[in-house]
Amino acid sequence: MNITFSDAEVKDLFVAWLALGVAFTLFLERDIRMALLGDIAGLTVGGVVSVLAVSLLTVGVGFLLHELAHKVVAVRFGQLAAFKADYRMLGFAIIGGLAGFLFAAPGAVVHRGRITEREGGLIALAGPVTNLALAVVFLVPFVFALLSGIRGFLWEVARMGVQINLLLAGFNMIPFGPLDGRKVREWSTLVFLVVAVPSILLGLGALFVL
Repeated sequence: MNITFSDAEVKDLFVAWLALGVAFTLFLERDIRMALLGDIAGLTVGGVVSVLAVSLLTVGVGFLLHELAHKVVAVRFGQLAAFKADYRMLGFAIIGGLAGFLFAAPGAVVHRGRITEREGGLIALAGPVTNLALAVVFLVPFVFALLSGIRGFLWEVARMGVQINLLLAGFNMIPFGPLDGRKVREWSTLVFLVVAVPSILLGLGALFVL
């Protein structure tokens, strides 16, 4: 299996990663939004940089590895696959972050070639499963920070890493529209239920508990 990236694809991946980091920083850092209204009392460069770093390491990585997982599996099945950024939606995400709400759809892996329904289902499944695996990876430092009482940058990276990846897995397993859950359900109801039910429940738990 030979995974290659064109210059255009590398640019799209970088722009999507950076734009998502900026969008979530604007969404999470209320002081930036207040500064745009003329109140800069609570705004610090260190605070902005810290939130941006957390966003890039968690939200950006979670979104992009989700998409790259689709690509890897698609290529494994002989597809021509490449990530295409949706610049309009990335711009909308940044504007939404400024306005205090967020809906992020950075783009998608476009693949073509003949595949079976099972292969299509596995390509779709790869993204949410990758997010579940990333949640486990972030869970290790999260538990360590929780038990040791450590707060600060490590805590925020670990907490958001667990939260955002569980949310991404749960949201994408909803069997609706272009989401991965619909393609998985069309392939196998059993596989869909095994993955979707815990993913959605964990996503809801992450939303309201973390």
